[in-house]
Amino acid sequence: MFTLAAGLIALLFNPEARAQESPAQKTNISDEELKVFVKAYVQVDKIRLAYEPSLRNAQSSEQAQNIQQEATGKMEKAVEEQGLTRESYASILTTVNSDADLRGKTIKLIEEEKKKP
Repeated sequence: MFTLAAGLIALLFNPEARAQESPAQKTNISDEELKVFVKAYVQVDKIRLAYEPSLRNAQSSEQAQNIQQEATGKMEKAVEEQGLTRESYASILTTVNSDADLRGKTIKLIEEEKKKP
């Protein structure tokens, strides 16, 4: 579940993200950085879920592109509001997806964050 949603979000941010990953990805993520990432992730996921039906029902590729641009802008703003850059968000995302223990911890934090009012 987490990897799929995260992959979709990464694609919305930067379709070439996987091709541009550097071999020296950040491997040590502090608890504070992870909490900030989780807050951004939950907001980005809410935006993705809100825009997914419109994107799926777009009548033309131009309309789909416009919807995707609007969603991406809102996602970027949500990430920036947590004090992250697109690059730092993507780096943490990559690290979380490549480390099973960290991914498990992150999923638990995401579930807790989603329960907050």
